[in-house]
Amino acid sequence: MRADQLASYLAQLQQQQRYRSRLVVEGPQGVTVSIANKAHLNFCSNDYLGLAAHPDLITALQRGADQYGVGSGASHLINGHSSAHHALEEELAEFVQRPRALLFSTGYMANLGVMTALLEKGDHVFEDRLNHASLLDGGLLSQARLQRYAHNDAQALHGKLAASQAHTKLVASDGVFSMDGDIAAVSQLAQVCHQHAAWLMIDDAHGFGVLGKSGRGTLEAQQLTPDDVPILMGTLGKAIGTFGAFIAGSEELIETLIQRARSYIYTTAMPAAIAEATRVSLRLLTTEAWRREKLQQNIQRFRQLASSAGLPLMDSQTAIQPVMLGEVGRTVAASVQLRQRGILISAIRPPTVPEGTARLRITLSSLHESAHIDRLIDELQHVCKA
Repeated sequence: MRADQLASYLAQLQQQQRYRSRLVVEGPQGVTVSIANKAHLNFCSNDYLGLAAHPDLITALQRGADQYGVGSGASHLINGHSSAHHALEEELAEFVQRPRALLFSTGYMANLGVMTALLEKGDHVFEDRLNHASLLDGGLLSQARLQRYAHNDAQALHGKLAASQAHTKLVASDGVFSMDGDIAAVSQLAQVCHQHAAWLMIDDAHGFGVLGKSGRGTLEAQQLTPDDVPILMGTLGKAIGTFGAFIAGSEELIETLIQRARSYIYTTAMPAAIAEATRVSLRLLTTEAWRREKLQQNIQRFRQLASSAGLPLMDSQTAIQPVMLGEVGRTVAASVQLRQRGILISAIRPPTVPEGTARLRITLSSLHESAHIDRLIDELQHVCKA
């Protein structure tokens, strides 16, 4: 795109109601946030367990800054890998019951790192049609042949794998799909991958910390082992409440990523103070099961009330609860009206979701109270009817 095309491109986005604008939040994440000096009830954060502003995490971050300073100074492979990073990797590996874990600065970088390290020209990568953009971009950048299979359809994947003659085959899927909120049939994917000697990688950004009895995520909820899913990606900026991501797997996998993953090798390590805060969050995750239990109660309450109110819900049992409105203009107008009424919910539009599927993406937290959800239902009824 040339410089003289930028203005017309932006004007076209505005005309199509696809222009994205940033909100300026004044203060910490929570069930209420301040925007333009006005309190808004927050239903669009990924802080599912309410840990992002937990006082213990804040104290750990401050203590970590006192010990390590602010910046890490270099990449992990130069001198940016601190004892805090190393301890967090060991604790994450133990938590997800895998030999090793490797920290990345973001989930996006983790997904790109895995695919570009393990795949090359002539290989095949197979991805769910509703995968996160980072998985799709990783597949494209790997130079492998990228094929997408029908959403959550293990049989469709089986047919594509059976037709592939590639030496290396990798299947990648979200664990919880970020825009629809439904959960991947990972056990079925694992069976198909075993049949065809394919790697299976699960991006559990929205399941890690939330699903499973212990919060280990989608794989624990479906009673799957590292043999079933050799490559696990989890993020730390959602349920864990801090920042960054990790890949967990075998000793050989992690060492290969250290040697070959460009998004790991050529970037500055996350601040060690963040790693210290994450270690505290991980301990809270293991000791405060009430957070997951309360979140599940909130999900069920919302779905029961929304269904009774006739709201167009999607088939999700997770903290992500989309209300499908379909038309872009209607969805944007609903989001704006809700914000004017003190409710913060994002309007999700194409190209993030397919044409005709614009929706209000509601996310729930363990810190939401019954009164918050009741008010949300009332406001949704008012706005959707209008």
